[in-house]
Amino acid sequence: MKHEPFSSRRAHLLTMLGDGIAILPTAPERVRNRDAHHPYRFDSYFWYLTGFPEPESVLVLVGGSTPQSILFCRDKNEEREIWDGYRYGPLGACADFGFDAAYPIGELETRLPELLSDRAALWYSLGHDAAWDARITAALNAVRAQNRNGKRAPREVRDLHSQLDSMRLSKDAAEIDAMKRAANISSAGHARAMRACRPGMAEYELEAELSYEFRRRGAEAHAYTPIVAGGLNACVLHYVSNDKLLNDHALVLIDAGCEVEGYASDITRTFPVNGRFNPAQRDAYEVVLAAQNAAIAATKPGNHFMDPHEAALKVLAQGMLDLKLLEGSVDGVIESGTYKRFYMHRTGHWLGLDVHDAGEYREGDAWTMLAPGMTLTVEPGLYIRPADDVPKALHGIGIRIEDDVLVTTDGCEVYTSAPKTVAEIEEVMRHA
Repeated sequence: MKHEPFSSRRAHLLTMLGDGIAILPTAPERVRNRDAHHPYRFDSYFWYLTGFPEPESVLVLVGGSTPQSILFCRDKNEEREIWDGYRYGPLGACADFGFDAAYPIGELETRLPELLSDRAALWYSLGHDAAWDARITAALNAVRAQNRNGKRAPREVRDLHSQLDSMRLSKDAAEIDAMKRAANISSAGHARAMRACRPGMAEYELEAELSYEFRRRGAEAHAYTPIVAGGLNACVLHYVSNDKLLNDHALVLIDAGCEVEGYASDITRTFPVNGRFNPAQRDAYEVVLAAQNAAIAATKPGNHFMDPHEAALKVLAQGMLDLKLLEGSVDGVIESGTYKRFYMHRTGHWLGLDVHDAGEYREGDAWTMLAPGMTLTVEPGLYIRPADDVPKALHGIGIRIEDDVLVTTDGCEVYTSAPKTVAEIEEVMRHA
């Protein structure tokens, strides 16, 4: 059934609303220029509860003794379907997606005040969209205007996104399946880029190899703007120009992942443009790989979100000392923060419908505890800009190694599989 697992998620949320009402619009279409639009991508929260792909749609959940799941969507329109493609319409939406009722989006303004009337609370996320805030305010004022007729507007507004964040933090079986398919496609894309890489190529040529493999295997799109950074460009964390030539004897860092059924993968691999690590590159790479292995070992139930980062940081700090990037002790490097010159980000983030997914990182004063079903990235790195106090052989080396990880009952599962060790990378590139 198309409407599972979405209808089950809605039912679960309805139990939390009490006698309240929740309103959740999807993302609008965005104009790229003049009358051309960016490719449409639904709102992640809306998709999580509906699986409904069309713009101009709003989900309304009505709690209480007779809970209802209601969709407002575009009506059937034969002329627009000739130009733009199929529309489900309200009847199709009910049949295929399991809503209790569906109405044309044009009826939302007139129906919403009645739906809001006499509800204890409104669940909605203020401040995310000014236009929608205004529409919700207008509907609430329409109910308040009927006060003398016995109508009562909700007396409190609660943050719907916060409630959904806690639901989205732990993935169900359907989500895990989609994320693993995205990871398999992305892993194949990274392997293809390794096989295609040659000195003198442009960074965008490797980007094209990734895009081809992603689409060839059925991914909807990149999950985020890809990074293809050769040489010193890899020391820019969010480098996306991807327009420089790849030099012999340099490394290239690729941070790219695809999206499948809305779910993201997020992989980074770093490899030599000519297919062979030189000694300095190998030494630095092995430090980052060891840091990642330590972080993965610390990704397990009962540990908190920062435990993998702290495990990786100890290895990286020792590596910076061994590589003569810093002086002192591991504890001293960490306590003083001097390591941040070469490693300035955390070792991971939540992953799901958004590449930096929903979910709190802290619970009160403590970091969130890892639990089975959580998905996150593990991505330590070293970024060594040229400087007088840096060994010359390490100048311009930027390395990041990133995998996607599912927390299990007794540890974790790394479900991305692009070549990663020095031997694996050189073997793939040798036989290209």
